[in-house]
Amino acid sequence: MKIVANYEIPFYQYLDEQSIPAADAPALMQDTNHLIRLYQQMVISRTLDNKAVALQRTGKLGTYPSTRGQEAVFVGMGDALTDADIFIPYYRDTATLMQHGVPAADILLFWGGDERGNLFADADKNYPYSVPIGSQLLYAAGVATANKIRKTNKAVLVTCGDGATSQGDFYEAMNVAGIWQLPLVFVVNNNQWAISIPRTAQSAAQTLAQKGIAAGIACEQVDGNDVIAVQARVAVALQKARDNQTATVLEMLCYRQADHTTADDAGRYETAGVREKEWQKEPVGRLQNYLEKQGVLMPETISVINAAAVTVVEEAVTEYLAATPDQPTAMFDHLYAKLPAAYAAQYAELKMINSFARNG
Repeated sequence: MKIVANYEIPFYQYLDEQSIPAADAPALMQDTNHLIRLYQQMVISRTLDNKAVALQRTGKLGTYPSTRGQEAVFVGMGDALTDADIFIPYYRDTATLMQHGVPAADILLFWGGDERGNLFADADKNYPYSVPIGSQLLYAAGVATANKIRKTNKAVLVTCGDGATSQGDFYEAMNVAGIWQLPLVFVVNNNQWAISIPRTAQSAAQTLAQKGIAAGIACEQVDGNDVIAVQARVAVALQKARDNQTATVLEMLCYRQADHTTADDAGRYETAGVREKEWQKEPVGRLQNYLEKQGVLMPETISVINAAAVTVVEEAVTEYLAATPDQPTAMFDHLYAKLPAAYAAQYAELKMINSFARNG
């Protein structure tokens, strides 16, 4: 017997739970202005998240997937993306989309049930939300293939949750990314829950990152509560995609500090006390503590940042609530290039009913 292959999964953490920097931290660790911007973005993300949940609870928003406790993953990714990169999100990517040019009001519009919120003005660099689990991974492989054929040197970033790594779509997308050497970065937001299924019941693999090994893809695990590590490793992976036309799988470890969505009740299945224990690792406070120790973030500055975040969110909410409701017939508009006769009849009927309702 002989060993024909050996594999390792590196783990990256540059700012630990006590806000102590690692000796091998990237230059970003010393760029306090950049770190303050990351902190501001995480505060905006958490403020918007809290507001969105409140809107849903008061009947002003539809079912909403919270990102509480996961801000570093989405902000770190968004900061690493360039305008030339293409982003293909899953349903929790609010902060990343905002940093990549999507207005917060559009995001609220989508979760308010209006499909116009999913029609981004910059659709060439931000693809629509994907709610079906894992389907976006295959789209990303197709987009990356097209970019490689066209020699655009653009990187594609696609995200999913830990539950999606159990889907066939995930393995199929990784397989073609490896064999075709696609400029594609997979980010797995491992928040430990696939709706009500814990990570331990999803896979016997020691890490989710290692699932890319069979596809011949570089795999890493990253502390998803460390925004510096997230930003740095995503930036490296995106640059590799652009320069070398190679794919990477990044598993971000964090914890879902909320129900799966506002339609869920995690109290039925989540072990008591775990969320509070995991909160000790949360990303906003971790970076805040570091910046305070460096003497670059004062209480008055924190107050200004918090107030500015509230202003940004309230302006987005005002714009969202002021939007004129779309026509009910809009549900038919993007199904087919030409509606089949059965749907055409339903469209006409709905249009007539809506007209009667509006005109009394």
